[in-house]
Order: sequence, then structure tokens, then C-alpha cells
Amino acid sequence: MKRRIWLCADDYGISPGVNHAIRDLIERGRLNATSAMMVGPAIGRGEVDALKVAARSNPRCAIGLHATLTAPFRPMTMHFRPVEGEMFLPFPKLLRRGLAGRLDSEVVYTELKEQLAAFSELFGRAPDFVDGHQHVQLFPGVQKAFVSAVKEATPNAWIRQCGRNRPLVQRLDSPKALVLDVLSAQFRRRALRAGLAFNPAFAGAYDFSQQPDFAALMPQFLEGMPERGVVMCHPGRVDDVLIGLDPLTVQREREYAFLAGERFLPLLAASEVALD
Repeated sequence: MKRRIWLCADDYGISPGVNHAIRDLIERGRLNATSAMMVGPAIGRGEVDALKVAARSNPRCAIGLHATLTAPFRPMTMHFRPVEGEMFLPFPKLLRRGLAGRLDSEVVYTELKEQLAAFSELFGRAPDFVDGHQHVQLFPGVQKAFVSAVKEATPNAWIRQCGRNRPLVQRLDSPKALVLDVLSAQFRRRALRAGLAFNPAFAGAYDFSQQPDFAALMPQFLEGMPERGVVMCHPGRVDDVLIGLDPLTVQREREYAFLAGERFLPLLAASEVALD
């Protein structure tokens, strides 16, 4: 029997070009989940309504909140700290502050509650799941606030953990993914104590700066992925808005081309996984 997994496109709302690519893939059954940034510049009513229309053609499509706490985006709450130039900190600085115990969980909690409320107002319902931009939900100093905010605002949503379902020897091949494994272990324990559901496995993390062949990576992401596991992706079409906000540009185009192309559906079949 085929395993049903979540193939989730992050960053809906970061730019019109990314939004268009995600909607196209959802309509064609090439994605079954996306997470939306409430602090992105392309998350107005029109873009939300267009996503709702696209999701109607794919009944299993889940729409979640992409909780965002890093630059170059701005907080929704007036008194969020720390900031640089009225924007969140870059993620390395935020991570360092979390590791040093220098993040105020109450301030983070208030910001996350505001983003959850904004999602519910725009979409007319609570999110199906909640994850984090640049995996911020896993950061020390953020985990507790994240779990508490979701538990209070939308306890039926599942949350994304980023630990891989792989033997230890296979985890050592990617330093980035290994860090996510370590941070996710504590995150899962918090989720269990709070009674929140989470995905059993995760894949999709890789070094974007190296611009590897996404088509060659996808079989590795799908291998051994259990039922309800999450594979993260970042398809998109590059536009001026995206260029001004994010260094991940060309690789988004490559991911989109593969997911929209002729090789993707045969790969799903050969891997014995399904998106419906």
C-alpha cells in the first residue's frame, strides 16, 4: 500500500511569484500542503482567496501558518524585542540569543498569538498545522512559546518537527539536518506533554547555496518516509519582491520546474508514496 505523505511548500505570502507557483502545483496535485506567512508582503485578501480557490481542486490540501520571527520581516506586535531597524533579528542572531537564554518567551508568545489570530481572520478558520520560517519553532527560547501559543489558539492543529526517520550513521552526512534532529528531540517532548500532534518524520533540508540538483535529492527525501511524514520544499517563480527579500531565488525555480515536470509523478509511484 502507498504511504500518504505531506509535500509542503513553505513561504506562501513572501512574493506574488512564489504564490503563483504554489497555487499552480496545488491545482495540479503536485503539492498537498502549504504554509502561509502572515508578515509577508504578498498575503493580502486577494492572494488568500486565490489560494482557497486552488485548494478546492485538491480536497486533501492542508493550509498552515508559517510562523515567522526572523529578518527581513517585521513583527506584528508593537513591543516585540529584540529587533534591528524595526525588523526581527537575522536567524543566526536569534538562534544565538535563544541558546544564551536571552529571549523573552512571553514576548515571543504574544507575537505568535498575533500571527495565529491574523491567519484565522484572513482565512476564516484556524490553520491545519503550524510550522516555522527557517525552523524557528525549534529554537531554544522559542519552543515553549510556540507550543503554548498553538495549544491555546488551535489545539487541533499539528505542528512540524524536523527530525529525520534515519539510522544515526545516515544522519551524519548533513550538518544542517543533524542540528535539526537534535533540536527536534526536545521539541517533540514538549509537544507530547502539551498533547499536540506532530509529523513522525521530516525531510527536505539541504544547502540551498550550493544549488544542487533537486531532482536527485527528491528520491532521498522520499526514501523511507512514513505515513504522514513531511517533505518540505520551496518552489517559486522569481520576481522583484522575492529578490528584495530572500537569497533563495534560482533554486526555487528549479524546485518548481521539477515538481511541475514529467518526472515527478513517476517518482512518487516508484517510491510508493501518494499525496492524496
